Amino acid sequence: MLVRVKKAWEIPASEATSEAAYWNRRRFLRTAGAFGLGLLSVAPVGLRNLRGEEKGAEAAKEAEKKLYPARRNPAYTLPRRTPAEKLLKAEDLLTPEKYATNYNNFYEFSDRKERVALLAEKLEPSPWKVEVTGQVSKPKTFDVDDLVKKMPLEERLYRFRCVEAWAMAVPWTGFPLAKLLDVVEPLGSAKYVRFVTFENPQWGPGFAETGYPWPYYEGLTMAEARNELTLLVTGLYGKPLPNQNGAPIRLITPWKYGFKSIKSIVRIELLQRQPPTFWNTVSPREYDFSANVNPAVPHPRWSQASERMIDTGERRPTLPFNGYAEYVAKLYG
Repeated sequence: MLVRVKKAWEIPASEATSEAAYWNRRRFLRTAGAFGLGLLSVAPVGLRNLRGEEKGAEAAKEAEKKLYPARRNPAYTLPRRTPAEKLLKAEDLLTPEKYATNYNNFYEFSDRKERVALLAEKLEPSPWKVEVTGQVSKPKTFDVDDLVKKMPLEERLYRFRCVEAWAMAVPWTGFPLAKLLDVVEPLGSAKYVRFVTFENPQWGPGFAETGYPWPYYEGLTMAEARNELTLLVTGLYGKPLPNQNGAPIRLITPWKYGFKSIKSIVRIELLQRQPPTFWNTVSPREYDFSANVNPAVPHPRWSQASERMIDTGERRPTLPFNGYAEYVAKLYG
Protein backbone atom coordinates (compact mmCIF):
# COMPACT_ATOMS: atom_id res chain seq x y z
CA MET A 1 0.00 0.00 0.00
CA LEU A 2 1.48 3.31 -1.07
CA VAL A 3 1.46 6.65 0.69
CA ARG A 4 1.70 9.42 -1.90
CA VAL A 5 3.22 12.77 -0.98
CA LYS A 6 1.23 15.67 -2.42
CA LYS A 7 3.14 18.04 -4.71
CA ALA A 8 3.33 21.71 -3.81
CA TRP A 9 1.46 22.72 -6.95
CA GLU A 10 -1.54 20.43 -6.38
CA ILE A 11 -4.74 21.88 -5.00
CA PRO A 12 -6.62 19.86 -2.35
CA ALA A 13 -9.58 17.83 -3.57
CA SER A 14 -11.88 19.86 -1.31
CA GLU A 15 -11.21 22.97 -3.42
CA ALA A 16 -11.85 21.34 -6.78
CA THR A 17 -15.26 21.73 -8.43
CA SER A 18 -16.90 18.31 -8.40
CA GLU A 19 -18.12 16.72 -11.60
CA ALA A 20 -21.64 16.50 -10.15
CA ALA A 21 -21.70 20.21 -9.34
CA TYR A 22 -20.36 21.07 -12.80
CA TRP A 23 -23.09 19.16 -14.60
CA ASN A 24 -25.80 20.46 -12.25
CA ARG A 25 -24.80 24.01 -13.19
CA ARG A 26 -24.83 23.07 -16.88
CA ARG A 27 -28.33 21.62 -16.48
CA PHE A 28 -29.57 24.79 -14.75
CA LEU A 29 -28.11 27.01 -17.49
CA ARG A 30 -29.77 24.93 -20.19
CA THR A 31 -33.12 25.24 -18.42
CA ALA A 32 -32.72 28.98 -17.92
CA GLY A 33 -31.67 29.42 -21.54
CA ALA A 34 -34.69 27.54 -22.80
CA PHE A 35 -36.98 29.79 -20.78
CA GLY A 36 -35.30 32.92 -22.15
CA LEU A 37 -35.81 31.73 -25.72
CA GLY A 38 -39.53 31.33 -25.17
CA LEU A 39 -39.67 27.53 -25.07
CA LEU A 40 -42.69 27.71 -22.81
CA SER A 41 -43.55 24.05 -23.17
CA VAL A 42 -40.23 23.07 -21.59
CA ALA A 43 -39.24 25.84 -19.21
CA PRO A 44 -42.08 25.49 -16.66
CA VAL A 45 -41.33 21.77 -16.28
CA GLY A 46 -37.66 22.52 -15.78
CA LEU A 47 -38.45 25.15 -13.20
CA ARG A 48 -40.85 22.83 -11.37
CA ASN A 49 -38.16 20.15 -11.26
CA LEU A 50 -35.65 22.60 -9.84
CA ARG A 51 -38.14 23.78 -7.22
CA GLY A 52 -38.91 20.16 -6.35
CA GLU A 53 -35.23 19.43 -5.91
CA GLU A 54 -34.86 22.50 -3.70
CA LYS A 55 -37.79 21.44 -1.51
CA GLY A 56 -36.40 17.92 -1.26
CA ALA A 57 -33.00 19.27 -0.25
CA GLU A 58 -34.58 21.55 2.35
CA ALA A 59 -36.57 18.65 3.82
CA ALA A 60 -33.42 16.53 4.00
CA LYS A 61 -31.55 19.31 5.80
CA GLU A 62 -34.35 19.70 8.33
CA ALA A 63 -34.30 15.95 9.01
CA GLU A 64 -30.53 16.05 9.46
CA LYS A 65 -30.80 18.87 12.00
CA LYS A 66 -32.88 16.58 14.23
CA LEU A 67 -30.15 13.91 14.19
CA TYR A 68 -26.88 15.82 13.99
CA PRO A 69 -25.00 16.82 15.96
CA ALA A 70 -25.86 13.99 18.33
CA ARG A 71 -25.28 14.08 22.06
CA ARG A 72 -21.67 13.34 22.94
CA ASN A 73 -21.11 10.35 25.20
CA PRO A 74 -18.45 11.45 27.72
CA ALA A 75 -17.59 7.83 28.54
CA TYR A 76 -15.75 7.50 25.22
CA THR A 77 -13.09 10.15 24.92
CA LEU A 78 -9.52 10.25 23.63
CA PRO A 79 -6.74 8.57 25.62
CA ARG A 80 -4.34 11.20 26.98
CA ARG A 81 -0.70 10.30 26.45
CA THR A 82 1.11 13.06 28.34
CA PRO A 83 0.48 15.40 31.32
CA ALA A 84 0.21 18.29 28.84
CA GLU A 85 -2.56 16.51 26.90
CA LYS A 86 -4.50 15.97 30.12
CA LEU A 87 -4.84 19.76 30.41
CA LEU A 88 -6.36 20.15 26.95
CA LYS A 89 -10.01 20.06 26.01
CA ALA A 90 -11.18 17.13 23.92
CA GLU A 91 -11.72 19.41 20.90
CA ASP A 92 -8.06 20.45 21.05
CA LEU A 93 -7.03 16.83 20.54
CA LEU A 94 -9.22 16.25 17.48
CA THR A 95 -7.86 16.15 13.95
CA PRO A 96 -9.27 19.09 11.92
CA GLU A 97 -12.15 18.02 9.72
CA LYS A 98 -10.46 19.05 6.46
CA TYR A 99 -7.73 16.47 7.01
CA ALA A 100 -9.95 13.58 8.06
CA THR A 101 -12.28 14.09 5.08
CA ASN A 102 -9.57 14.56 2.45
CA TYR A 103 -7.08 11.83 3.36
CA ASN A 104 -8.95 8.61 2.76
CA ASN A 105 -8.28 5.03 1.76
CA PHE A 106 -11.20 3.86 -0.36
CA TYR A 107 -9.87 1.73 -3.19
CA GLU A 108 -13.29 1.39 -4.80
CA PHE A 109 -12.72 4.98 -5.96
CA SER A 110 -8.95 5.38 -6.11
CA ASP A 111 -5.71 4.24 -4.51
CA ARG A 112 -4.69 7.94 -4.26
CA LYS A 113 -5.99 9.32 -0.99
CA GLU A 114 -6.28 12.90 -2.16
CA ARG A 115 -8.55 11.91 -5.09
CA VAL A 116 -11.06 9.84 -3.15
CA ALA A 117 -13.22 12.74 -1.92
CA LEU A 118 -13.73 14.04 -5.47
CA LEU A 119 -14.43 10.66 -7.06
CA ALA A 120 -16.70 9.51 -4.22
CA GLU A 121 -19.24 12.23 -5.08
CA LYS A 122 -20.77 9.74 -7.51
CA LEU A 123 -21.84 7.46 -4.67
CA GLU A 124 -25.56 7.79 -3.90
CA PRO A 125 -26.02 7.20 -0.14
CA SER A 126 -29.82 7.48 -0.15
CA PRO A 127 -31.87 5.39 -0.49
CA TRP A 128 -29.62 2.70 0.98
CA LYS A 129 -30.46 -0.70 2.41
CA VAL A 130 -28.51 -3.07 4.66
CA GLU A 131 -29.45 -6.74 4.70
CA VAL A 132 -28.78 -8.68 7.92
CA THR A 133 -28.97 -12.43 7.48
CA GLY A 134 -27.39 -15.78 8.36
CA GLN A 135 -27.52 -17.33 11.83
CA VAL A 136 -30.33 -15.11 13.15
CA SER A 137 -33.92 -15.67 14.23
CA LYS A 138 -35.24 -12.57 12.47
CA PRO A 139 -33.36 -11.75 9.25
CA LYS A 140 -34.21 -8.25 8.11
CA THR A 141 -33.38 -5.63 5.51
CA PHE A 142 -33.04 -2.14 6.98
CA ASP A 143 -33.50 1.17 5.21
CA VAL A 144 -30.65 3.29 6.59
CA ASP A 145 -32.66 6.54 6.59
CA ASP A 146 -35.25 4.84 8.80
CA LEU A 147 -32.65 3.03 10.88
CA VAL A 148 -30.87 6.17 12.06
CA LYS A 149 -34.18 7.59 13.31
CA LYS A 150 -34.81 4.53 15.47
CA MET A 151 -31.34 3.84 16.86
CA PRO A 152 -29.83 5.76 19.82
CA LEU A 153 -27.33 7.97 17.97
CA GLU A 154 -24.48 9.39 20.01
CA GLU A 155 -21.15 11.04 19.33
CA ARG A 156 -17.95 9.36 20.46
CA LEU A 157 -14.37 10.59 20.21
CA TYR A 158 -12.15 7.78 18.95
CA ARG A 159 -8.57 7.47 17.86
CA PHE A 160 -8.17 5.95 14.39
CA ARG A 161 -4.99 4.09 13.41
CA CYS A 162 -4.21 2.98 9.85
CA VAL A 163 -2.04 -0.04 9.14
CA GLU A 164 0.10 2.35 7.07
CA ALA A 165 1.22 3.92 10.38
CA TRP A 166 -0.72 7.18 10.16
CA ALA A 167 -3.33 8.23 12.69
CA MET A 168 -6.04 10.75 13.52
CA ALA A 169 -8.57 11.50 16.25
CA VAL A 170 -12.15 12.12 15.15
CA PRO A 171 -15.73 12.52 16.47
CA TRP A 172 -17.90 9.72 15.06
CA THR A 173 -21.70 9.63 15.33
CA GLY A 174 -23.40 6.27 15.41
CA PHE A 175 -24.81 3.48 17.55
CA PRO A 176 -23.41 0.21 18.94
CA LEU A 177 -23.44 -2.69 16.50
CA ALA A 178 -24.82 -4.77 19.36
CA LYS A 179 -28.07 -2.76 19.18
CA LEU A 180 -28.61 -3.86 15.58
CA LEU A 181 -27.72 -7.47 16.38
CA ASP A 182 -30.30 -7.48 19.16
CA VAL A 183 -33.02 -6.66 16.62
CA VAL A 184 -32.27 -9.72 14.47
CA GLU A 185 -31.66 -12.03 17.46
CA PRO A 186 -28.49 -14.03 16.73
CA LEU A 187 -28.67 -17.77 17.20
CA GLY A 188 -26.33 -19.58 19.55
CA SER A 189 -24.54 -20.96 16.49
CA ALA A 190 -23.46 -17.46 15.38
CA LYS A 191 -19.75 -17.10 16.17
CA TYR A 192 -18.64 -14.54 13.57
CA VAL A 193 -20.02 -11.49 11.78
CA ARG A 194 -19.19 -10.81 8.12
CA PHE A 195 -19.61 -7.41 6.45
CA VAL A 196 -19.85 -6.62 2.73
CA THR A 197 -19.69 -3.25 1.00
CA PHE A 198 -21.29 -2.10 -2.25
CA GLU A 199 -20.14 -3.10 -5.73
CA ASN A 200 -21.12 -0.56 -8.37
CA PRO A 201 -18.61 0.27 -11.15
CA GLN A 202 -20.76 3.27 -12.14
CA TRP A 203 -19.90 4.84 -8.81
CA GLY A 204 -16.34 3.69 -8.31
CA PRO A 205 -13.67 3.60 -11.02
CA GLY A 206 -11.53 1.50 -8.69
CA PHE A 207 -13.61 -1.57 -9.46
CA ALA A 208 -11.76 -1.77 -12.78
CA GLU A 209 -8.59 -2.59 -10.83
CA THR A 210 -7.59 -6.12 -11.76
CA GLY A 211 -6.74 -8.73 -9.18
CA TYR A 212 -8.89 -7.45 -6.32
CA PRO A 213 -11.70 -9.76 -5.13
CA TRP A 214 -14.49 -7.16 -5.06
CA PRO A 215 -16.73 -6.38 -3.28
CA TYR A 216 -14.81 -5.47 -0.13
CA TYR A 217 -15.54 -7.77 2.82
CA GLU A 218 -14.46 -7.96 6.45
CA GLY A 219 -15.23 -9.90 9.62
CA LEU A 220 -15.25 -9.92 13.41
CA THR A 221 -15.77 -12.51 16.08
CA MET A 222 -19.12 -12.28 17.80
CA ALA A 223 -17.38 -11.11 20.98
CA GLU A 224 -15.67 -8.29 19.04
CA ALA A 225 -18.93 -7.36 17.33
CA ARG A 226 -20.70 -7.08 20.68
CA ASN A 227 -17.90 -5.15 22.38
CA GLU A 228 -19.07 -1.75 23.61
CA LEU A 229 -16.52 0.08 21.43
CA THR A 230 -17.79 -1.43 18.16
CA LEU A 231 -19.83 1.26 16.45
CA LEU A 232 -21.94 1.48 13.32
CA VAL A 233 -21.25 5.03 12.16
CA THR A 234 -23.58 7.34 10.23
CA GLY A 235 -22.02 10.73 10.99
CA LEU A 236 -18.75 12.59 11.37
CA TYR A 237 -17.96 16.02 12.88
CA GLY A 238 -21.60 16.52 13.82
CA LYS A 239 -22.88 15.94 10.28
CA PRO A 240 -23.97 12.98 8.14
CA LEU A 241 -21.08 10.77 7.10
CA PRO A 242 -19.33 12.05 3.93
CA ASN A 243 -19.18 9.69 0.96
CA GLN A 244 -15.40 9.40 1.12
CA ASN A 245 -15.58 8.34 4.76
CA GLY A 246 -18.03 5.51 4.09
CA ALA A 247 -21.52 6.96 3.73
CA PRO A 248 -24.17 6.20 4.64
CA ILE A 249 -23.10 3.58 7.20
CA ARG A 250 -19.76 2.07 8.15
CA LEU A 251 -18.08 0.17 10.95
CA ILE A 252 -15.61 1.52 13.51
CA THR A 253 -13.43 -0.74 15.69
CA PRO A 254 -10.91 1.72 17.17
CA TRP A 255 -8.54 -0.87 18.64
CA LYS A 256 -7.93 -2.41 15.22
CA TYR A 257 -6.16 -1.14 12.12
CA GLY A 258 -8.41 0.96 9.94
CA PHE A 259 -8.95 -1.56 7.15
CA LYS A 260 -11.13 -3.58 9.55
CA SER A 261 -13.60 -0.67 9.76
CA ILE A 262 -15.42 -1.42 6.52
CA LYS A 263 -17.20 1.43 4.71
CA SER A 264 -20.56 1.75 2.92
CA ILE A 265 -22.00 -1.52 4.20
CA VAL A 266 -24.78 -3.29 2.27
CA ARG A 267 -24.82 -6.71 3.93
CA ILE A 268 -24.13 -8.19 7.37
CA GLU A 269 -24.02 -11.96 7.77
CA LEU A 270 -23.81 -13.95 11.01
CA LEU A 271 -21.83 -17.14 10.52
CA GLN A 272 -20.76 -20.27 12.36
CA ARG A 273 -17.20 -20.23 11.01
CA GLN A 274 -14.52 -17.59 10.54
CA PRO A 275 -15.02 -15.86 7.18
CA PRO A 276 -12.19 -14.81 4.84
CA THR A 277 -11.40 -11.09 4.76
CA PHE A 278 -10.40 -8.89 1.83
CA TRP A 279 -6.79 -7.95 2.59
CA ASN A 280 -6.03 -11.29 4.21
CA THR A 281 -7.12 -12.90 0.93
CA VAL A 282 -5.07 -10.48 -1.18
CA SER A 283 -1.93 -10.65 0.98
CA PRO A 284 -2.18 -13.14 3.87
CA ARG A 285 1.45 -12.58 4.90
CA GLU A 286 0.79 -8.90 5.60
CA TYR A 287 -2.78 -8.79 6.97
CA ASP A 288 -4.31 -11.17 9.50
CA PHE A 289 -7.91 -11.62 10.60
CA SER A 290 -7.68 -9.90 13.97
CA ALA A 291 -5.56 -6.89 12.87
CA ASN A 292 -5.24 -5.47 16.39
CA VAL A 293 -2.98 -2.43 16.75
CA ASN A 294 0.27 -3.75 18.19
CA PRO A 295 3.52 -1.73 18.28
CA ALA A 296 5.51 -4.90 18.98
CA VAL A 297 4.47 -6.63 15.74
CA PRO A 298 5.86 -4.90 12.63
CA HIS A 299 4.23 -4.98 9.25
CA PRO A 300 6.49 -6.95 6.87
CA ARG A 301 7.36 -3.69 5.09
CA TRP A 302 7.50 -1.14 7.92
CA SER A 303 7.54 -0.71 11.68
CA GLN A 304 4.37 -0.26 13.72
CA ALA A 305 6.22 1.09 16.75
CA SER A 306 5.25 4.69 15.95
CA GLU A 307 2.58 6.58 14.04
CA ARG A 308 2.30 9.86 12.13
CA MET A 309 -0.56 12.28 12.82
CA ILE A 310 -2.03 13.29 9.46
CA ASP A 311 -2.59 16.93 10.35
CA THR A 312 0.70 17.83 12.05
CA GLY A 313 3.08 15.13 10.85
CA GLU A 314 4.03 14.54 14.49
CA ARG A 315 5.49 11.11 15.26
CA ARG A 316 4.11 9.39 18.36
CA PRO A 317 4.65 5.99 19.95
CA THR A 318 1.96 3.49 19.00
CA LEU A 319 -0.21 2.37 21.92
CA PRO A 320 -1.19 -1.31 22.32
CA PHE A 321 -4.75 -1.76 21.07
CA ASN A 322 -4.51 1.92 20.02
CA GLY A 323 -5.02 2.97 23.64
CA TYR A 324 -8.13 0.86 24.26
CA ALA A 325 -6.62 -2.12 26.08
CA GLU A 326 -8.92 -1.69 29.09
CA TYR A 327 -11.92 -2.38 26.85
CA VAL A 328 -10.63 -5.19 24.66
CA ALA A 329 -7.49 -6.90 26.00
CA LYS A 330 -9.69 -9.42 27.81
CA LEU A 331 -10.93 -10.67 24.44
CA TYR A 332 -7.49 -12.01 23.59
CA GLY A 333 -6.18 -13.21 26.95
